[in-house]
Amino acid sequence: MISIVYGSNFLKSAKKLPAKIQIKLSKQLSLIGENPFHSLLHTKSLTGKLAGFYSFRITRDWRVIFQFLQKDKIQLLQADNRKDIYK
Repeated sequence: MISIVYGSNFLKSAKKLPAKIQIKLSKQLSLIGENPFHSLLHTKSLTGKLAGFYSFRITRDWRVIFQFLQKDKIQLLQADNRKDIYK
């Protein structure tokens, strides 16, 4: 089981998501708590200025950026549309 830390920016950005996306996010958070690399999450290691961070899909168009604090502990940093989140 993975321990999840919710960053303040993540909490702010998650509240701004559309209601349907918030519901899907809660389901995805259950999966990431079990396995951050679950196939349904489509977890990717980021590169460039975001090297060392990871992202997973909420839906096709919505993403969450996170980082590992320890082997069994992650911090969620941001939730946003994929066209905006990597800026």
